[in-house]
Amino acid sequence: MLSKTLSLLRQLSLKSRLVLAAIVWLTAMIIAAGVMVPSQVYQYMVADTKSQLSIYMDEITGNLEVDKNGQLTLSTQLSDPRFSQPYSGLYWSASTADSQIRSRSLWDRTIDFNKKKKEAMGAKQEPLIYIESSLYFPEYNKPISILVGIDEQPIEDTVAALMGELWIILALLYFGVLAVILIQIAWSLSPLTKMHRELSQLRQGERTALGDDYPRDIAPVVLDLNALLFHYQELLERARHHAGNLSHALKTPLSVLKNEIQHLPPESQQQLREPVDQIQGQIDYHLGRARMAGSMNILSVKASPAERIDAISMAFDKVYAEREVTLINEIDSELEVSVEQTDLDEMVGNLLENGYKWANSIIRVYTETIDDNNVNIIIEDDGPGIPEDQLEHAIKRGVRLDETTPGTGLGLNIVNEMAHSYRGALSLQRSSMGGLKATLTMKVSH
Repeated sequence: MLSKTLSLLRQLSLKSRLVLAAIVWLTAMIIAAGVMVPSQVYQYMVADTKSQLSIYMDEITGNLEVDKNGQLTLSTQLSDPRFSQPYSGLYWSASTADSQIRSRSLWDRTIDFNKKKKEAMGAKQEPLIYIESSLYFPEYNKPISILVGIDEQPIEDTVAALMGELWIILALLYFGVLAVILIQIAWSLSPLTKMHRELSQLRQGERTALGDDYPRDIAPVVLDLNALLFHYQELLERARHHAGNLSHALKTPLSVLKNEIQHLPPESQQQLREPVDQIQGQIDYHLGRARMAGSMNILSVKASPAERIDAISMAFDKVYAEREVTLINEIDSELEVSVEQTDLDEMVGNLLENGYKWANSIIRVYTETIDDNNVNIIIEDDGPGIPEDQLEHAIKRGVRLDETTPGTGLGLNIVNEMAHSYRGALSLQRSSMGGLKATLTMKVSH
């Protein structure tokens, strides 16, 4: 459970992380304030009440008299009228081993005082805030205990009312501060949002570089990205020019060879014309590839696998009509991958051609989603397949597992290299249908 939670947290965006951290921190602070402030206010009010009770204590001790028999009397009436009002909530009592006097507010009750629990209960058994003291008089050498207490309930009611208002204030403060934090986060991350938008425009071919109006913290990254894009496009452009120069350099010698071949006997012409045509075809193909690679919109390439497979299968259905192979295309027509259409045709075409050559009757093409950014395009057939110990060997350059079938042994290797150039991969397995299962991993175009 903990590992899953950590994995989810690692996948959160920067904005989500900042918002989550702000919510956790702000919630903790508000809860702490909601708990600590009422507690501090209560402690303050209790301390203030005890300070007032100490004044009453001084007044009582100043007017208290005791005779040699331990009989207590109060020489004058206390200043606070609540001491004379029955059940007023403000009480006092003084006692010796031989006598006890108390305020009229206690009526016929006494203060129930538990010294061990440090609790005092009033006339109505209400909890009291109290102070106590012990006195000694010369006439009476035994201690006189004095206790003054007041009902705690009004303070608790005041704190409860304060808490109600405090939580409203804290709630307003919480949402107000959270709104300010969200605005601050959105404003602070707006350059990254802008960068994401411009990168999307780069992928769609709407621009060739990122803008230059970024904050100082991000500007160096943007400059480096623009420099990398420029350098990459320059390299591709140079490759295109070099391929073109090579093509033109070979064109004249090939033309001479073609002319010379025409003067040879028919048998020799047939033997030499095919290799020369293959050389010409390879030159034209790689020149076309170089021109495609040198295009300006290098990040905006995308293609529909379902559409291309349908188009390629129509051609192979005619070429391999005598084999009566049926292709089942289960790929979603809305799926697009970040591959140039010609390259996708090259990769899928090689894999489909292998299927048409070796399948007994069925080729199945479908996809498996890896995540939001990656998808597996799977092509499998019901043919004899490749032995498991030769699956990895089959991808190597120039390897032909069956010399009786025409080919150069470059097909699977080309597919593997092209997939790798698009940050993808090719893997081979035994199919549940009995033949070969080729899995082409590609980036999804968003």
